Amino acid sequence: MEVEIGKGKKARQAYGFDDIAIVPSRRTRDPQDVDIGWKLGPHLLELPLLGSAMDGVISPETAIKLGQLGGLGVLNLEGIFSRYEDADIQLAKIAKLPKEKATGAMQKIYQRPVEPKLIAQRIEQIKDKGVMAAGSLTPQKVRDYYEIALAAGLDILVIQGTVVSAEHVSSNGAALNLKDFISQVPIPVIVGGCASYQTALHLMRTGAAAVLVGVGPGAACTTRGVLGVGVPQATAISDATAARVQHLLETGTYVNVIADGGMRTGGDIAKAIACGADAVMVGSPLARAKEAPGLGYHWGMATFHPTLPRGARVQVDQVATLEQIVIGPATENDGTLNLMGALRTAMATCGYESIHDFQKAEVMLAPSIKTEGKGLQQAQHIGMG
Repeated sequence: MEVEIGKGKKARQAYGFDDIAIVPSRRTRDPQDVDIGWKLGPHLLELPLLGSAMDGVISPETAIKLGQLGGLGVLNLEGIFSRYEDADIQLAKIAKLPKEKATGAMQKIYQRPVEPKLIAQRIEQIKDKGVMAAGSLTPQKVRDYYEIALAAGLDILVIQGTVVSAEHVSSNGAALNLKDFISQVPIPVIVGGCASYQTALHLMRTGAAAVLVGVGPGAACTTRGVLGVGVPQATAISDATAARVQHLLETGTYVNVIADGGMRTGGDIAKAIACGADAVMVGSPLARAKEAPGLGYHWGMATFHPTLPRGARVQVDQVATLEQIVIGPATENDGTLNLMGALRTAMATCGYESIHDFQKAEVMLAPSIKTEGKGLQQAQHIGMG
């Protein structure tokens, strides 16, 4: 539905996770009968959960732990761990910065160039523990570093930026041709972010195994304020899902849709899947783990941009272990622990036995879903309050 902004401009209404609710069906199931596994290229993963390629979230150690739990941690191959041998010292410095100086000081820390040998070392460190290694590179740098990452044993390559398109136009003639590049890479490639039907469809046509959907919804991201660019996640995911159907009709190839950002609780993750996502990529929920390398702080990949920072270093409470956050048990009632257990229970409550089935769930607009009847919780700042 379009609404008139003014005589010369109309706009679609878009919705975020807080605007919708999942409708229970006529059937229920036992949670143990629900399968939340999914397939990425030739790989079968137990959990539809990726850890964001952010230095405060994924270190080689947390990538290993998340992999052992059944998820996939994506290491930022242009981040702290690929710039500094003593990455923990740099992370401790970032955690101690006063908030008014954080962005400028981080820009200086990230001025140190990436060391290719460290890229190889970090990937080998993950692989030595017997889990899949996933790494993220920007479109501007992927040609510089992907070969050393492949040689080290990288399993999944993520080409990631604030917005990635299949038709980047550049006057310097050095634009990355995603379709040609992906055709030469022997491992599954994930590309993103995107937030519209057309962009998602064009990215799928590059040969990507999955597309990341999300522009600006993350807890630490300021893109929507700095650039004015973004689409609320429920609408963005649904549009990308429609693109996936069109691409499947055109080619017979199924491309995964990964919701990237904007999810804080298990309920948010369930809504992302119900809108059509195959998996989710989360940052701030995992930054709250006691093992998280950010030491209680979380920041995005564009926070330290040298000329136009589009992120903030936000403080998070380190409340539980990574295992408790991902698969429980939960000791809090606000939905931030046991994220995958919440997804499984949501699917069981609505009667769906697989991710693909749950993507067919009915959703409705529900602006009062988080406030109706919750006056006591809000007044006491507990639960949903």
